[in-house]
Amino acid sequence: MNSYEKLLQKASDEKIKVFESFDLNGDCEPAERLDGLYIDGNIALDKNISTDIEKSCILAEELGHHYTSYGNILDLDDVQSRKQEYRARMMGYDIKIGLSGIICAFERGVQSKAEMADYLDVTEEYLTAALDAYRKKYGKYISFENYTIFFEPYFAVYKAFEYFTD
Repeated sequence: MNSYEKLLQKASDEKIKVFESFDLNGDCEPAERLDGLYIDGNIALDKNISTDIEKSCILAEELGHHYTSYGNILDLDDVQSRKQEYRARMMGYDIKIGLSGIICAFERGVQSKAEMADYLDVTEEYLTAALDAYRKKYGKYISFENYTIFFEPYFAVYKAFEYFTD
């Protein structure tokens, strides 16, 4: 079962209906495109999303809306709408990647962003956006579960040394 299928199962388990071939855009300009939309326990994914990896990234954010959003937040000129969009996006990043996913990739010997995206089953663009969001949220680095993840001046993961004495 790939990560998209797992997220579909998660949605089903939580009684969220996912419509996978919805026309969300019609003749919209690219800047106005919607890839996914959450409304009252229903998620619509645009029919032009080409891969399961892309679908899983979008579905993760829409699940984030299920967990964190309320009301109509389509007007992103409204501060409260932007805050809810941010929370849902961060929830999506945590569902698909998370600090633990970064550490797992490190432990598996992943050496590049492309390899990490492959390992985490996300697009490189999604991974880049997530790492940037984590940098904004946590700052230059964060210590997590005996590891330190650096976001600046470059991305790196270090495992803390354990010292044993007799």
